[in-house]
Amino acid sequence: MLKRALLVLLLLSISKFSHTPHLLVTDPSTWTNSSVWDNSATLWSVLHPGSEFYESYTYGFNLEFILRKIAHLSFFGMLGLLFYWNLKEQRYRYLKAWLCLAAFAFLDEIHQAFIIGRDGRIVDVMIDSLGGAILLFLLYRARKSTAK
Repeated sequence: MLKRALLVLLLLSISKFSHTPHLLVTDPSTWTNSSVWDNSATLWSVLHPGSEFYESYTYGFNLEFILRKIAHLSFFGMLGLLFYWNLKEQRYRYLKAWLCLAAFAFLDEIHQAFIIGRDGRIVDVMIDSLGGAILLFLLYRARKSTAK
């Protein structure tokens, strides 16, 4: 029960931060900004070839950028572990946990593209997926070494 509650809590937390416009990791006062939907955005405008969803970042490489990417890696790493712990013992459990978090990362980035002051990027889906893959791999190695 606790494992499921932690998974849902983390999914909701990530969604809340994604729903917060003009969020700055370095400025906690921005963490509670009221959300505003971009009513002109459509799924096609977000995902069509050539959209900014597939472009690299337009802002610079600074402390805010570094902290955001560390947050992406760590939150989605924890999410990967929670998905893993909530799956039954079965074949391909690590892969299934990673696929669940990658799917959520993709949907979360699309969600961000609909919020004014946020942008969704395929690069962030890759960073999120990498965070999950790293922690799932470390868990695999740890479990393998304790099994010996």
